[in-house]
Amino acid sequence: MRTLKSLLVLAILVAGCGAPKEPVPVTARDDLATAPVVRQALPATPTPAAPPAATPAAPAPTPGALASVTLPAGAQYVCVADRGGTRQQTTIEFVPKVADLCRRHPEMGPCQYERNLCRRSGGRVFAADGVEITMQTEAEYDKKVMRVRFQAN
Repeated sequence: MRTLKSLLVLAILVAGCGAPKEPVPVTARDDLATAPVVRQALPATPTPAAPPAATPAAPAPTPGALASVTLPAGAQYVCVADRGGTRQQTTIEFVPKVADLCRRHPEMGPCQYERNLCRRSGGRVFAADGVEITMQTEAEYDKKVMRVRFQAN
């Protein structure tokens, strides 16, 4: 009985230690001209409510498609996170040299780093054309390049 209580207390402590997910950092206005990656927040919108189940005639939205979002010219990705009933969207834009690289080879490190930063903050990544880049898509990208990841002892 004592062991069970100890395990329960331990489980509560471990669950309480999880840090809340922080939003994607936004580029400061002073750094916009010189930053290699520009992250700008789009206006927050209310989280869309789930469609009623009684309307089978309406086509179901595809899970990998983003509702219409107008991205600024040059934006490569948009990070979408639902927090507190509002949808927060952050555009991710690279300097022209890196943007061209990411368009031709999205599996490259700088592109993948920004997508993973979005996911760590609790968001979903969408390409400029509105298609979601999922972890399955990332696995396909990894097949194109040989990734060697060394683990410390």
